[in-house]
Amino acid sequence: MTTRSRAPRREILSWAMFDFANSAYTLLIITVVFGDLFTRVIVGDAPDYRLGNLLWSLALAASYLLVLLCSPVVGAIMDYRASKKRFLFASYLLTVATTAALYWVAPGAALLGVLLLILSNFAFSIGESFIASFLPDLGPPEDLGKISGFGWALGYIGGMVSALFVLLVLGEVSAENFERIRWVGPWTAFFFLVAALPTFLWVRERGRPRPLPAGQGYLAVGLARVGQTLRHLRTHRDLAILLLSVFFSMSGIYIIITYAFIYGAQVIGWDESVRTLMFVLVQITAAAGAFGFGWIQDRLGALSTYLVTLVMWILAITLIYLTPILADLAQNRLGLNWQAQYIFLVVGCLAGLSLGACQSTTRTLVGLFAPLSRSAELFGFWGFSMKLAGVFGLLAVGVLQALIGLHAAVLFCALLFGVALVVARGVDESRGRGVAAAQDSGQTDW
Repeated sequence: MTTRSRAPRREILSWAMFDFANSAYTLLIITVVFGDLFTRVIVGDAPDYRLGNLLWSLALAASYLLVLLCSPVVGAIMDYRASKKRFLFASYLLTVATTAALYWVAPGAALLGVLLLILSNFAFSIGESFIASFLPDLGPPEDLGKISGFGWALGYIGGMVSALFVLLVLGEVSAENFERIRWVGPWTAFFFLVAALPTFLWVRERGRPRPLPAGQGYLAVGLARVGQTLRHLRTHRDLAILLLSVFFSMSGIYIIITYAFIYGAQVIGWDESVRTLMFVLVQITAAAGAFGFGWIQDRLGALSTYLVTLVMWILAITLIYLTPILADLAQNRLGLNWQAQYIFLVVGCLAGLSLGACQSTTRTLVGLFAPLSRSAELFGFWGFSMKLAGVFGLLAVGVLQALIGLHAAVLFCALLFGVALVVARGVDESRGRGVAAAQDSGQTDW
């Protein structure tokens, strides 16, 4: 029988350090700096930047398409070979190299930017599935919420630390400051390179490699195992329903992560000081959400916690859309000098809490539903669901904003979170955990 005992604290911290390291990429490249730089300076099709926004969506969607094609099969191979760390290390090196190369993406070199974004975001995104597949090995089911939440919270702290250099040294995103702000790529790569080293030093590979069947290679074995999982998907019914819900919720989250600061610049029209304050507030609230809800989900239940976060997201998206309208009403009807950018700051805190809590909770649920012997494979399906969500969400909002503008297009996210909420009500957490426990104990095997 396979038991899940709590890993040493040093190993849990080293695992969480990968979240600390890779959050620099999410924050500086996707969310805050490079996305704004790419759309407004490198492409620069003012006044509405619709071409820049569309190219940005297409580049990220293409990278997620590559991930969803690779992640389940690669996950199955990793389980069979017991080679999670080697695959994680390869994705880490590719992320570092291609992110550093973003330095050479200058105004007029949009196609080079698209290519490097596809490569760097592919490597970063598939690495998310690889590092998540270690989670079930780090503790018993009743501890996974706290461990996952700790990782996400440390990640947001890492994002804030990595951004200090940008805020204090590189400065604002503008054409006039391009020669300094272009260093955001090399800085992000360096931070990721150094901060993730503890993961490769102290996180253990617990699986045991199995010999290849006669006449088969690892690719054939990986495809066969994925096919076997799909044929027995009814056994993992609750995981399958969860991943469908994750598809819709992550579609909304990818849109928000990708466009939040672009929305602030193009729709809200915020000042540089407010943009900086928003960055700080979102990191703090997201870390608090991930850590606090990590403890809550071990008591309330991961599924119930996930449902709460979806309701929070629907409220946050509605308020994001209403921010310019509320500011206009306050000034013209009530005589209050409420600027949209300051209302947006308050709404950003709610979005930050929702962001950290929702992502951490879905990772915990997959960890609870995944047998140890197939953790990388099933987290590969989690990665598949998330990146398919990225492809769908970014393509949909890219087209929508080109047709109706970014302000109206954001409401699409509220619809996505609403559908995720309805689908998730079909998940039975205790049943899903029971299936994983039965396979770990050898009662079922396929």
